[in-house]
Amino acid sequence: MKDLWNLHSIKLIEQNVSDERFIEYARVISRHSPSLILLSGSDHDSALYSITCWNPWCVVSAKGLFCRFHQGSFCKVFKGNPLDELCRVMDSFSINYPMEIPPFIGGAVGYIAYELKNTIERLPQQAKDDLFLPDLFFFFPQEIILHHRKTGELFYVAVGPCKDRSIGGFTEIEKMDPEVSHGNNVYNWRSNFSRSEYIKAIERIINYIRDGHVYQVNLSQRYSFNFEGDLFELWVRLFRRNPAPFYAFFNNGSYKILSTSMERFLFIKDGVIETRPIKGTRPRGKSPAEDLDLVNDLLSNPKDGAELSMIVDLLRNDLGKICQPGSVHVAEHKRIESYQNVHHLISIVRGRLQEALSYSDILKATFPGGSITGCPKIRAMEIIDELEPNVRHVYTGSIGYLGFHGNMDVNIAIRTMITLKETDSWRCFLSVGGGIVYDSDPELEYEETLHKGRTFFELLQGL
Repeated sequence: MKDLWNLHSIKLIEQNVSDERFIEYARVISRHSPSLILLSGSDHDSALYSITCWNPWCVVSAKGLFCRFHQGSFCKVFKGNPLDELCRVMDSFSINYPMEIPPFIGGAVGYIAYELKNTIERLPQQAKDDLFLPDLFFFFPQEIILHHRKTGELFYVAVGPCKDRSIGGFTEIEKMDPEVSHGNNVYNWRSNFSRSEYIKAIERIINYIRDGHVYQVNLSQRYSFNFEGDLFELWVRLFRRNPAPFYAFFNNGSYKILSTSMERFLFIKDGVIETRPIKGTRPRGKSPAEDLDLVNDLLSNPKDGAELSMIVDLLRNDLGKICQPGSVHVAEHKRIESYQNVHHLISIVRGRLQEALSYSDILKATFPGGSITGCPKIRAMEIIDELEPNVRHVYTGSIGYLGFHGNMDVNIAIRTMITLKETDSWRCFLSVGGGIVYDSDPELEYEETLHKGRTFFELLQGL
């Protein structure tokens, strides 16, 4: 018999709430472990809501095929496909209330690491796993705060499987004084590639393309450094410098994840699935005229256009596996989205899902996103594993929510930092990369990785 997942209460906390006011609430929630904050910024159409989630009823995590279910003092470890096991837990609950406040009032929140690909496809694992973190981590929050950025409304939602359960976390949030921590130190910088090694790796990819193995491969390099200070405040400063729709802050005690992504991987609403690949980047100009020239160059550049079109075709094929025949279409192609440091070229692909699909079915057909692997996807992932020295983990994986009501929104975790607790500091890992095609210029591709990471680098160097 299924457990009944109940809606305990919905409370309108405030009206006319700004992003900064939401951050005050998020600052308090960020101290809970586990907790997840999904923060939206900018005026793009995918940046409508911000969400905080905490106080889990249960947790599902996995490393490879070894899964762990934890609820209260009960813990079970077993073998199985992590996505199937996550959906099995979701299916153990019965929902008796409508989604009164969009976009999420119950379900699972967390992340999927890039390496979960190895449980979906038969792939080699040559890259070194020096992080030793779960490939999948989701929890079922009993407390949620939702911010509708357009109306300014801020709601508190309490949910869970017990009708008479007392949930008092909101009182705690109202009373806590969210102190802001100051003082930071950054040291011990290094990359897992030298400049020459990264350029040689690009040249090897170009040779693979010449020999007919692939059309495109996404290659990344990983920086690591020690950070002394408050990671949440670092993340907030990144948001203030460069707001984007898919910021995420995940706290799991001994490790935290700071994501500043602007790329949506999968969005599901009312049976329609959407993906928004990004391919093509230019830095912002130093004057309006230079900025416009860079936009026009991005729109007219044949390399960038071909690169985006290849990924759109890949994603149309992926969505075609799970969508109703004839429903997959390109809703918008080669849209410019501008941010503080860069312009991006994106497309929007949509389709209507087949009936009776699970989240596991959907993710197995599409994960990881083609914009951060290359094309064809499986061979591109094999080459990535051969050339990149270390596992990516959540970088180029996904962070977000899987709702009980069939609603889903997960990002592609680009511009993402993984942090591990050490004795007196956090050891931080930040990866940046780009898509390599036959006519890529290795020197320019290397420089593009620096443009993409510039917000992080400038902020850290200015501490």
